[in-house]
Amino acid sequence: MLDVDREGRLLRLRLNRPEKRNALNLALCRELTAAIEAADHDEGVGAILLTGAGSSFCAGMDLSEIKRDLEEAHERLFTIGRRVTTPIVAAVQGAALAGGTGLVANAHVVVASEGAFFGLTEIRIGLWPFLIFRAVVEAVGERRAVELGITGRFFDAHEAARIGLAQHVTAPEHLEARATEIATALADSSSEAMRRGLQYVKEARGLSYTEAGAAAQRSRRELFATADFAEGVRAFREKRPPKWPSHGAT
Repeated sequence: MLDVDREGRLLRLRLNRPEKRNALNLALCRELTAAIEAADHDEGVGAILLTGAGSSFCAGMDLSEIKRDLEEAHERLFTIGRRVTTPIVAAVQGAALAGGTGLVANAHVVVASEGAFFGLTEIRIGLWPFLIFRAVVEAVGERRAVELGITGRFFDAHEAARIGLAQHVTAPEHLEARATEIATALADSSSEAMRRGLQYVKEARGLSYTEAGAAAQRSRRELFATADFAEGVRAFREKRPPKWPSHGAT
């Protein structure tokens, strides 16, 4: 149900239930979460590219499993973007509905095909998007998330970009190439700076303005002392691409 492919420092994860529009059953939730968490602990992985097989990205929860105990698996999956310090890029085509929108909201960068469409459609079956709601709020703001939740309406890729759910919109034939380009660039960046930066984003949540500033100063001092920063400065001065020590370069 999940295709895994490694290309250098880029890990590709593809939801592979096209006959079910990549609906999230319990097994797929667990497999996807485990793959992302394992990659986050692998120093050789610099970025994760999440895609879906077939015509849809993800149509949401598999309703045939609605009576199963899903809460723990869904909580882990739909908070993954908050917890990992390896950037996740989502390439979205077709439907990304309900839990599919939740996956999109957990990605750090989203590239959407012009034919993609989104929606918090749970209200249509007498449900509310409880577990994905926090991630959607962080992406688009509370007022917009509430409106999407109470209407259950579909919205297209261009609106997704306008409200902050997606950052890039591209023609369908360019989706894979554009998403791969972005994910590869992230994977080739300094792992040390990426990890410490996303760790700071996690740490700063919930802190006061002054506390977040103190954490920023401490994090910057720590990064100043790393081999990656020293190499970045040398490369800038020498006008050459950096060879990041955190990638294993000597």
